[in-house]
Amino acid sequence: MDIWLLMGIVGMALILMAFFLLETHRWSADGIAYDVCNLAGAVLLVINAFHGKAWPFLILNAVWGLVSLRDVILDCRGTHRSTIRKG
Repeated sequence: MDIWLLMGIVGMALILMAFFLLETHRWSADGIAYDVCNLAGAVLLVINAFHGKAWPFLILNAVWGLVSLRDVILDCRGTHRSTIRKG
């Protein structure tokens, strides 16, 4: 297995893990763990997509990563609040 494929697999696993833990109510959308996991996964997938010249996939994950980065910054400032409404 080459490093590029491994990066893609780890990135995919991080994003899917964050999604699973959010959906099973083990993590909160306000939590830094959720945001960092999404950011790390997106960065790895952007690198993988760049190497594979998968431009639509790169753009998708770059946007995903930028949104996650914004949330990590807000988490660090203590101002991140989810707008998800239950009910």
